[in-house]
Amino acid sequence: MDMNIQKYMAFDKAVEYGSFTKAAEILNYSQSGISRMIHDLETDWKVVLLERRKSGIKLTSDGTKLLPYIQKICAEYEKLQMEVDELNGLQSGLIRIGTFSSVATHWLPNIIREFQRAYPNIDYELLLGDYTEIEQWISDGRVDCGFLRLPTCSDFETIFLEQDRLLAILPENHALQSLEKIPVTALCSEPFMLLEKGEKAEISEIFERCGLTPNVHFTTWDDYAIMSMVESGLGISILPELILRRVPYRIAAKELDVPAYRKIGIALRSKKNASPAVKRFLEYLQYR
Repeated sequence: MDMNIQKYMAFDKAVEYGSFTKAAEILNYSQSGISRMIHDLETDWKVVLLERRKSGIKLTSDGTKLLPYIQKICAEYEKLQMEVDELNGLQSGLIRIGTFSSVATHWLPNIIREFQRAYPNIDYELLLGDYTEIEQWISDGRVDCGFLRLPTCSDFETIFLEQDRLLAILPENHALQSLEKIPVTALCSEPFMLLEKGEKAEISEIFERCGLTPNVHFTTWDDYAIMSMVESGLGISILPELILRRVPYRIAAKELDVPAYRKIGIALRSKKNASPAVKRFLEYLQYR
């Protein structure tokens, strides 16, 4: 790689992550190496690009002016690498994926296993977050694609994958377990463990649709924390069916008396402009 490109990428990633250490991890350099390359740029250009603070780094006014040009050069270099990778038959590359826990646990291992059989030299970076975070990562270019609840931002291109039922979650031997379907009204009479994934609150929407208010005692975006709380008898909940595969907890899952589900898809800013590796990865979603 051209040494100037290395310096530009070091500066770009340090600004993106607000940290020399994180930039070093992403670019596979030492922290001192990243610092030195940025210092070399500052020396060559006779400007100060970054303020070094105990809390992190911050762009100077000169750094702010120059950053868009650096980002453009880095983006064009990445496009060049994509074309080279395509000519080489995907012998190398990186796929950055935004995902939430149930997809990361139950779909991605199968997809990546099959993809690696054909393209063993592709690397992956997985970022785990809620729907709102994943949307932001896609918008910012932090990830190449992201699994999301649909519908999502109108600017994204999406592929619908599956309709995932939302089920009532009860401790084993709970009184409601004898019912074929659990009335949503019955879930309001006991402490409720609420799963919230960002601003798109699919569980809360069920109660809103029924004109009900649950007795929420605990709120988190961690599905497994919910299961543990329910197993311990601290309350009941509603969770997506996908996360309930191979559950290690002593809990019961029951259908609700109203239709409740989430639509899961994958989103990206542009299929046309996606890297060859990402385009090929999308073809392997069927192996989920």
